[in-house]
Amino acid sequence: MTDRDTDTDTDTDTANPLPTPALTVAEVRERLTAPGQIFEMDEVDVRGVRVRTWKHAPGSIRDMLEISKFHGDKDFLIYEDERVTFERHYAIAATLAHRLVEDFGVAKGDRIALAMRNFPEWPAVFFAATAIGAVVVPLNAWWTAQELEFGLTDSGARLVFADGERADRLREVLPRLGIATVVVRPEGELPEGARTFTEVLGDVATDAALPPAEVHADDDATIFYTSGTTGKPKGALGTHRNFCGNPLGLAYLTLSGAMRGGASMEQAAGAIGERRVTLLGVPLFHATGCHAVLSTTVFSAGGLVLMYKWDAQRALELIQRERITLVSGVPTMALQLLSHPDFDSYDLSSLTAVSYGGAPAPPMLAERIKEVLPNRTPSNGYGLTETSATTTYNSGYDYVRKPESVGPPMAVSDVKVVDPAGTELPMGEVGELLIKGPNVIMGYWNRPDATANTFVDGWLHTGDLAKLDDEGFVHIVDRAKDMVIRGGENVYCAEVEGAMYEHPAVADCAVIGIPHDVLGEEVGAVVCRAPGASLTEDELRDFLKTHLAPFKIPVRVWFREGELPRNPGGKILKTRLRDELLG
Repeated sequence: MTDRDTDTDTDTDTANPLPTPALTVAEVRERLTAPGQIFEMDEVDVRGVRVRTWKHAPGSIRDMLEISKFHGDKDFLIYEDERVTFERHYAIAATLAHRLVEDFGVAKGDRIALAMRNFPEWPAVFFAATAIGAVVVPLNAWWTAQELEFGLTDSGARLVFADGERADRLREVLPRLGIATVVVRPEGELPEGARTFTEVLGDVATDAALPPAEVHADDDATIFYTSGTTGKPKGALGTHRNFCGNPLGLAYLTLSGAMRGGASMEQAAGAIGERRVTLLGVPLFHATGCHAVLSTTVFSAGGLVLMYKWDAQRALELIQRERITLVSGVPTMALQLLSHPDFDSYDLSSLTAVSYGGAPAPPMLAERIKEVLPNRTPSNGYGLTETSATTTYNSGYDYVRKPESVGPPMAVSDVKVVDPAGTELPMGEVGELLIKGPNVIMGYWNRPDATANTFVDGWLHTGDLAKLDDEGFVHIVDRAKDMVIRGGENVYCAEVEGAMYEHPAVADCAVIGIPHDVLGEEVGAVVCRAPGASLTEDELRDFLKTHLAPFKIPVRVWFREGELPRNPGGKILKTRLRDELLG
């Protein structure tokens, strides 16, 4: 689950005849959330909204870090040939927390930016900062210098931790921002005034402890940027409660799927209680990587194998070498893994589950997993940055039975489908999906209008079109927002169009999604040149390289004479454009 996890809506129930579920969704919920059970719930007031919460979830990210040190010498992070145990990670995070307070004067509520790929230092900075009440701002490592500068200035970050590549990218930007900079794994000369992570950290004592701090469940903890329909990214402001609920939410939905398939509560709990080693192919700066995978690994004493970037061949090597039990990513990654020509050359016997989200998943993917990885548990889910990753999850028996659905919501979350007037619709009717629960963020950083429009009376308006079936499973039908999902990355059309309009030769333009067998979609553009102007496809792409991350740049551009088709309100008819261009 990343910015937006969706699935297609193709009815394949008749193609997967399975026994009737052993228990209804309501019966599973009653058993798992009963008094005294780990999934017992409380009802609390969260900034004026009454929601259900997990009674036994950690109270804060600081609490979760404190608990993690008792996992001892188990490997927590594996990156290439580097290994970091839980106790070593705790010592590093605690030491760094002291440096933040004593050397940089970081106080509760201060924003600390993270601009780096998946390195072991990423979790250390994340936990050190949040443990003292600071707010972590993970920035997209694929962003250009211009985009990174926006994230730093919009969030008001007073300190940035950047890896060597990002530091170099920001070299010309940092002096005018006046932001203290720490460079992780520098690759060359440091930016002016910057210090290395190694220098800042200094000696790490084995008995290091966190500095004192008052941190509470509903304190601000994270700002994850998600692109907006207006073209400017919005900072999704999350809390400690948002982050800490994910491990229990995912465990609950996994147990639910197993119990509906006939497993007893004890059998299901035993299966998920085994140590899980996860291959993380998605970035930690995404909600899926951080909220869903990192939090769950820390809470459950699992292992996390970090990939600098996704590569199916390397993934197969790591599954065999590290005895990985779970691969987590987007559907594209699962497809590439299963179709790799060397797939049969590796020992994948340790692998027990394949989980994905972040983009539409073809129902045939579940069948493909069943075919080449028999007796494994496939799963997918739905969530947004605004729901701190997880809202629904479809796992095991339920997923094989309903691969076209993203599953039921976790017990602490409510979902409903409404018409344009806000009236709740009956089962089976399509409308906008609304979500309420402790996973829903507080709103957008310094965007009161956007917050008021999106979060209404405690309900998050997702902008996605969906329907609910007779068991309460969510079926995503379409995206109401003007967006392309490329391999799990959200590309908001308005942002790309805004960048193209900066070119003097572009008089009008529209961005559309181009179907792609592996990535799901790629970015395409239709452009009308200004009168008398000349512009080629390559020239436009070269221009956009300084404005947009590579994954947002159109792979194909159609030049059109005249005007783009519009409705009476002036809105471009993109469906008509797609039909004309793609058939």
